[in-house]
Amino acid sequence: MFKPFLLLFAVAMFAFLPASAPAGPPQEKTPAASAQKSSGKPNAQLQAKAKGLYQIDCALCHGASGDGKTDVAKDMGLSLADWTDPKSLADKQDQVLFDTIRSGKGKMPAEAEGRAPNDVVWNLISYIRNMSKGQPAPATEGSTPATPPAPNN
Repeated sequence: MFKPFLLLFAVAMFAFLPASAPAGPPQEKTPAASAQKSSGKPNAQLQAKAKGLYQIDCALCHGASGDGKTDVAKDMGLSLADWTDPKSLADKQDQVLFDTIRSGKGKMPAEAEGRAPNDVVWNLISYIRNMSKGQPAPATEGSTPATPPAPNN
């Protein structure tokens, strides 16, 4: 009676043993190894998915407008960039934003590829960058605001 169970156990061990054998050292994922920007032009469907993704996963902390001033961010002690300010993302490369979205940062969770395909993430970056469109550029230090010309009467 014991021999059939022993045989079944041995067969099961041999079946799973190759799957659990080490395959070598794990490879580190570097930003260079992450997905490259889609060469395809954005389309309305991908842009709509990106906007929906933002509303579901990002707006809770970053705000619907992208200003980063939400109760959740305040309660978590976060100081988030104001994406409605044209200067806030000026020094950030798209690949850095992509890697941050994929990997997460601090208390920000990572966005898994199964949940958001690469093309949607690239469109999300475009959506975030467009939050500052139509906003006046902030004055630089030491500059004076331009005065409008005097009306000719």
